[in-house]
Amino acid sequence: MPNNCKGFNFEYNNFMDKKVISSNRKAFHDFLIFDKFIAGIVLTGTEIKSIREGGVNLKDSFAKIEDNEMFLYGMHISPYRHGNIYNHKSDRIRKLLLQKREILKIQDKVKKDGVTIVPLELFLSHGFAKIEIGLAKGKKIYDKRESIAKKTQERDIARYVKR
Repeated sequence: MPNNCKGFNFEYNNFMDKKVISSNRKAFHDFLIFDKFIAGIVLTGTEIKSIREGGVNLKDSFAKIEDNEMFLYGMHISPYRHGNIYNHKSDRIRKLLLQKREILKIQDKVKKDGVTIVPLELFLSHGFAKIEIGLAKGKKIYDKRESIAKKTQERDIARYVKR
């Protein structure tokens, strides 16, 4: 435990404790995911309260890099039930917090390889909302059929082994 934590009753944990709030299953179906990054999100007070209640949808969201900053578009956070006139707009543009070298690495891959930046999972880590983004390339129809057949085959094998 660090020296500056005297008097506080908590343990210093090296592992990232995370509680998954929402995952984008459609992204895994529609895209091939190459790299994954974890980013923080700039949120307002009512947004984080609504996220803790589970009012988030990542289905049609994507990220863009503008002026060496990354922004998340299309993520729907439901208005907070107990919010007042200062409640947030449900689908505003949100800034993602990444290190500059990570943003430059992602920007380079987007320009060279023509990949898309898609959010994969939203989770809480030590009280902070984090989002896992992935560099993805669109699947063709035959790739989707192939992955569905593979999942079905794995499911059948698991059932057979379970007997």
